[in-house]
Amino acid sequence: MKKPHLIDTTLRDGEQAPGVVFSLKEKVEVARRLDEIGIPELEIGTPAIGKNEQNDIRCLINQGFSFQSTCWARATKNDLEASLNCGAKRVNLSFPVSDVQLKAIGKSRSWVMDSIPEIMEFAADSFEFVAVGAQDASRADVEFLKEYISAVKYFGAKRIRIADTVGVMNPLSVQNLFSILAGTFPETDFEFHGHNDLGMATANHAVALTSGASSVSLTVNGLGERAGNAPLEEVIFALKYSYGINLDFNGKLLTELSAFVEKISGRKLPISKPVTGEMAFSHESGIHCRSLKENLLTYQPFNPEEIGKETIFVIGKHSGTGALTDFLAKRNIFLSKTETTDLVVKIKSLSTQLKRDLNFTEIQNLIQTKQFNFSV
Repeated sequence: MKKPHLIDTTLRDGEQAPGVVFSLKEKVEVARRLDEIGIPELEIGTPAIGKNEQNDIRCLINQGFSFQSTCWARATKNDLEASLNCGAKRVNLSFPVSDVQLKAIGKSRSWVMDSIPEIMEFAADSFEFVAVGAQDASRADVEFLKEYISAVKYFGAKRIRIADTVGVMNPLSVQNLFSILAGTFPETDFEFHGHNDLGMATANHAVALTSGASSVSLTVNGLGERAGNAPLEEVIFALKYSYGINLDFNGKLLTELSAFVEKISGRKLPISKPVTGEMAFSHESGIHCRSLKENLLTYQPFNPEEIGKETIFVIGKHSGTGALTDFLAKRNIFLSKTETTDLVVKIKSLSTQLKRDLNFTEIQNLIQTKQFNFSV
């Protein structure tokens, strides 16, 4: 298995999330951070959007980043010319391949096949690298998909993007499709581009890479249309800790990038989001906290220090005396065993009333109300 090739499309598909608009300054900063992390390829925009988008793309290309810059285009000469006007040397052009998509634009399978020679010849003559996407491949007829792939490969496609456009695939169907395609077209660079409509994007991309795909396209935080795309940071850590594939990216930089994209997109992350969520490494259960004191991996997939975070013990309804003792000791508060046991009872009661955990001030107030004797 070749080293997986990651393509970040935050600046293209990510910005297509409803209500999200990045300034040029923000785009450059996202690109700079991705470059620092070492992501090898970025899909940096859609030139056909207009002149401002083309200017932004041209500026990004001229920054001299080390990653490969690719533009996205529909399978039209106008879109390809717009990409050329930006100075792009790499393009990912896309044809719809499912009957539902073709019917929506009044086209047919024969239209796709008849259009390929002219569009592909123009693209191959104009760009150094041409990737070709199969839009809505997950709902396409597999035999037609094979016919399509064979044709675009013949006319110079160097990579084939298999798109799960509405996120309906699952790990088993991803494995099955890529096994078929890789078996039919050996030595072909397949890319998987899936969406998260049914919550399976991270798993689907990891499976794709172990079933015949050599590339995947992702976005920071899973930013994207509808329910979003596969999150870059989640796929990286899923590969490392579920598949044993270490791509050796800096986890702390990924966390910082996640926070930056959260800020500039205006899309607040769920606090329990895998990997980079605010409470992804927080614990309240007394049983869990006791074991975590001995070994951080008892109830965590990896040490959060790897991504610049720390294990957090929350005090509330489910806390035990051990976690409370440690919580107070870190704040130079020491109670007797009896006092600690009594305080846990009070904490459980108040936490139940408030329907949440307690903060340090509230715990202090309980101590003072009880008039415990403690040393500081």
